[in-house]
Amino acid sequence: MKNWILFLLTIVAVFLLAALATTIMDRKAEARFAYQSQVVIENIEPKDSVWGLNFPRQYQSYMKTIDTTFRSVYNTSGHRDVLEEQPELVILWAGYGFSKDYNQPKGHGHAIDDIHKTLRTGAPMEKGEGPMPSTCWTCKSTDVPRLMSEMGVTEYYSQKFSDLGTEVINPIGCADCHDPKTMNLTITRPALAEAFQAMGKDIKKASHQEMRSLVRAQCHVEYYFDKNQAGKEGANYLTFPWKDGMTVEAMEAYYDEIGFADWEHPLSKTKMIKAQHPDYELFTMGVHAKRGVSCADCHMPYRTEGGQKFTDHHIGSPLSNIENSCFVCHREKQNDLMTDVYDRQKKIKEGTAYLQKHIAQAHIEAKKAWELGATQAQMDEIQKNIRHAQWRWDFSVASHGAAFHAPLETSRIVSSGIGKAQEARILLSRLLAQLGHNQPVEMPDFTSKAALQAYIGLDIPKEKANKEKYLEQVVPQWLQEGKGREASAKKVKLSSN
Repeated sequence: MKNWILFLLTIVAVFLLAALATTIMDRKAEARFAYQSQVVIENIEPKDSVWGLNFPRQYQSYMKTIDTTFRSVYNTSGHRDVLEEQPELVILWAGYGFSKDYNQPKGHGHAIDDIHKTLRTGAPMEKGEGPMPSTCWTCKSTDVPRLMSEMGVTEYYSQKFSDLGTEVINPIGCADCHDPKTMNLTITRPALAEAFQAMGKDIKKASHQEMRSLVRAQCHVEYYFDKNQAGKEGANYLTFPWKDGMTVEAMEAYYDEIGFADWEHPLSKTKMIKAQHPDYELFTMGVHAKRGVSCADCHMPYRTEGGQKFTDHHIGSPLSNIENSCFVCHREKQNDLMTDVYDRQKKIKEGTAYLQKHIAQAHIEAKKAWELGATQAQMDEIQKNIRHAQWRWDFSVASHGAAFHAPLETSRIVSSGIGKAQEARILLSRLLAQLGHNQPVEMPDFTSKAALQAYIGLDIPKEKANKEKYLEQVVPQWLQEGKGREASAKKVKLSSN
């Protein structure tokens, strides 16, 4: 009897082992043939749906970037009006487009739609109109590498935003980061390679792990439009201020040396710098970068589906996918990890909120000093402190992940900014007293976005009416023309085959 039982158990074990071996072979075969090309991608293909024929899992996960349901304590993937929540920012950005409209960023799939909708881009009704240069498209679309290739980089930078409205219709996607022939990560924006060259580095020597961050550093960085590059006059040439380093002080010194300003503040008459989104710079100063972690490790973690391992292209907050993003390295409980993140964010935001209020007050007090007859010589040191304080504040808040990427460095930057803002206000209080003003300067209502926009002279109802007309009449025409051009190009390509 025992022999029969042993015999039957042996048969069952052999059957299970055979089934396991078959499954393993099937999975290996599936892995081998899963990503065989269904289509040959030639040149620069801006449409993600074409890439998706070869890489369906990556494409399907990328399409989730249009999801707007993620919420954390301080961030969201949906609409959130930052000026409504922090009205004093209207004063900080007076005279600059951000005083009109500033919302939390949505996912990459919304890039084209959002740049059309924001009040900052104006409402050009014809080509060649509007306040914005074509350079503003640079990080928004896979059509940009194609246009740079077709037009030439300098010529691309030399256009108006509205000149390329019919050309730029596809949001951020595959062609921004991947070589279509090899699928290797690649740099498609020359500004990053040029910044490396300015620092005496060769970006072509970057490792694959470094490239998993550098493809994001094409866009998630501080930059400015250089209108004075030799041989490139008239172009708003996208440039990274990294020549002397990527710290807040190194870039500040760079801007001061070349006399650069994004705009002159209408209240304090200070020449201001607008930090863009120095995510990469601050990331390099944090513990994760020091441990060799890349941007993709946290924002595009690996997933397994149907036995296949692939990179999740649902690019977003690691807090929306802690199991795959954080638990690869950390062994804490999920609530403990999230609490750590929120504690860091809370402490940084307490500092930036204090700093931005003082900067706003300094702008208004400087306005009063000018009204009372202050001279430029009397205002020089005050304006320098305002410029440097706001640069530090903006550097800290424009990088949306600063409190997580490099909390110590961000805290240091905010602290130094507070010192400069306070120094500006001390100097202003002394100057105002010299000018005969011995009481506190009257402040506007810092709790109302609408009141502050009116205070700096913005007609937001008019801006919105113009934008609605633009969205109803111009944008649909641009998109229709662009899609027609793509369809025509596809027919030509098919007929040539």
